[in-house]
Amino acid sequence: MIISCPCGKKNFEIDANLIPKEGRNLQCGSCSKVWFYKFEQNSSDLKIQEKTKNISEENVKRKILSDVKKSILNNKKDNSDIQNDKALVKYEKKSKLSISNFIGYFLVIVISFVALIIVLDTFQALLSPIFPNLELILFNFYETLIDIYLFIKDLIRQE
Repeated sequence: MIISCPCGKKNFEIDANLIPKEGRNLQCGSCSKVWFYKFEQNSSDLKIQEKTKNISEENVKRKILSDVKKSILNNKKDNSDIQNDKALVKYEKKSKLSISNFIGYFLVIVISFVALIIVLDTFQALLSPIFPNLELILFNFYETLIDIYLFIKDLIRQE
């Protein structure tokens, strides 16, 4: 069965077995609008869709828009009933940053930094005229890494 979003932007093909007789909340994948859909109220949509198969695409769009307008008017009348209904499906937005994403980003940054150091060390002779202090910077960086390694090693021994 095809269900239209009240915004009129999207039509969805949904298996009729997924919607119980008492109805359920649906969410549009295009505009994220959530509305209550009751199978009995919208059975006229199925008849309209069967009649409009042979009609041109423009007429179909006009028909859908008029149905959406009617359903919006009906929803305004039944607004108190919809607000009292509890959602059968709870939609929650997930945060994009999780621990696994953070670890992935961290590994990419570390690997990129190590690759930069390897490239600088490999082409040190060619880059010295452009960056005169490159040898000193790399030497200090290597010494810092050795100091951090020794510090961590001492911390592990003390425990």
